[in-house]
Amino acid sequence: MEPDFVSVNIAVLTVSDTRTVETDTSGKLIADRLTEVGHRIVAREIVIDSELQIRARLAAWIADPGVDVVIATGGTGVTPRDVTPEALAPLVTKPIVGFGELFRWLSYDEIGTSTIQSRAEAALCGSTYVFLLPGSTGGVRTGLEKILIPQLDHRTRPCNFVSLLPRIKHEPTGRGR
Repeated sequence: MEPDFVSVNIAVLTVSDTRTVETDTSGKLIADRLTEVGHRIVAREIVIDSELQIRARLAAWIADPGVDVVIATGGTGVTPRDVTPEALAPLVTKPIVGFGELFRWLSYDEIGTSTIQSRAEAALCGSTYVFLLPGSTGGVRTGLEKILIPQLDHRTRPCNFVSLLPRIKHEPTGRGR
């Protein structure tokens, strides 16, 4: 018998100078799809492409014990205004480099060599998972359907992010041992 689904608390951040709640198709897709599969959206915000504002919002959610996962969309390209990875960098405890590698590999089938312009990435920040996705709805769909929805389901075998959460939240860090 398959175990019951385990829901996690997710905060959704859209990084954009132009989007509003009404025009934020990528943030809406994240919130809608993750709610559909059984997770709880505990927060959703839009911030402008400002490294300090992005970092402040991420840091607040990372510090909030009621948030297990943060998913940000936008600001992961290569233009000067794309600063989401830079905003996240000082908050990272452990990078999850395979996420960005897999995202770009999967995206290659959809957008060809343009995938090299994506700086999608993921990290563990304290005891909170943070995932950075592109601002495009297509990129968000790829990240959700092909990586995040399976990895945020504790029934995915041989391993997944949700099964590790109890250990991540309650074990001391490996630093200084």
